[in-house]
Amino acid sequence: MPGTPQQENGGPTLRQVLLGKGYLGLLVVAVLIGAPVSLVAFGFVGLEHQLQHWVWESLPVTAGFDRAPWWWPLPALLLAGLLLAPVVTRLPGHGGHVPVDGLGGPPTPPGAVPGVVLAALACLPLGAVLGPEAPLMAIGGGLALLAVRSARRSQHPELVPVLGTAGAAAAISTIFGSPLVAGVMMIEAAGLGGPWLIALVLPCLLASGVGALVFTGFGHWTGLSIGALSLPRVPASGVPDPGDFLWGVPLAVVIAVVCVAGQALGRRVKAFTTGDPAGPRPVPTAGQTAVRTVLCAIAVGACLAAYALLTGRSPEEAALSGQATLGALAADPAAWPIGALLALVLCKAVGWGIALGSLRGGPIFPAILIGAALGAACAPLPGFGTAPALAVGLAASGAAVTRLPVTSTVLATALLGGQAADAMPLLIVAAVTAFVTGELVRGRSRRVRAAPGRGGSAPAD
Repeated sequence: MPGTPQQENGGPTLRQVLLGKGYLGLLVVAVLIGAPVSLVAFGFVGLEHQLQHWVWESLPVTAGFDRAPWWWPLPALLLAGLLLAPVVTRLPGHGGHVPVDGLGGPPTPPGAVPGVVLAALACLPLGAVLGPEAPLMAIGGGLALLAVRSARRSQHPELVPVLGTAGAAAAISTIFGSPLVAGVMMIEAAGLGGPWLIALVLPCLLASGVGALVFTGFGHWTGLSIGALSLPRVPASGVPDPGDFLWGVPLAVVIAVVCVAGQALGRRVKAFTTGDPAGPRPVPTAGQTAVRTVLCAIAVGACLAAYALLTGRSPEEAALSGQATLGALAADPAAWPIGALLALVLCKAVGWGIALGSLRGGPIFPAILIGAALGAACAPLPGFGTAPALAVGLAASGAAVTRLPVTSTVLATALLGGQAADAMPLLIVAAVTAFVTGELVRGRSRRVRAAPGRGGSAPAD
């Protein structure tokens, strides 16, 4: 930071960073922006949740159905594609980054925030197999930068990533079920060390703590539900035994392979919808991108309809981000036949992969449901069980998708609540196994795509 003295080896000490010019003011700004950013985030998530309830529950009943019929996702996702297409082709920021690119990248410019909001509201309530975390982070980061005048941002460019990260942490402070998960995610994703890690930690923790307070207070005051990722009831568990690890490790490998395959599908879909500048095909025009976006949305709807036809269950279970289905699965795993769980994994994973490369939202929530469903399907294996299988599914899927094993372990711990203490060794092993497997599969995929005759170099992950 400007004005910060340097050590002889060229790096500042922690004390020098904390007492550097403007840093204490930055902490004050982090607290001040936490409340308004969280209010906006609360309004966004509350509206998205109400629209989702209306589309998938109230409207089918009004139309004379007991629940959404099997074909319901087809017109819903068609409408989502039609609403999203002009946003990604005409508005600044193109509705936010494509979900297959992950959650990273520079903070969202304030001018792109309206497009992010419109794109998310077009996709998420209508059944896109994506979560709200990426739009929330973009909204939080953009609003945090908006709170600081552009002149000051240009004068102190080092404030931009810190403020953006703090705003993102405030916006997602409770959507993962705990503000601590948001703080750990920001810290691990930053990849910093030494004094600069602490310099980033403090604004993020302050902003996420204030954000959680605002979310909790407004939730009680308004009575609105934000649909945060949580498990009201989980199977009772004990200390993991050797059988849990014997089945848990290969299960984590399978979950990682499924998640990475979904992301690989997403990269192919992204190249189809928006083009690959390094690829052999020309980049599509805005009109072609719009048409292809609508086609991809319909394809997602077809995956959801296929799940309903294969299982005779509601397509809502495979649609959306998966918070409600995850809670129902954890509360009563016995109500799910193995065939229905495998159909859920297949249809949701394919729909998730298509949505990753074409629609707008976050990649994490659906992946966690896919991992949990795979775990529940493997629970009857001899020497295994529902509780350890669910724990492996939660930790492994998060680590494979986010590539943040510590964050994934903390998230799984928050979801399991009181059962997490005994399951902690299994959670850690599953997260590490899935992370390593995912990196090995990605590395092999990059080598294959970069091989002669494969169309050039592999895209960066």
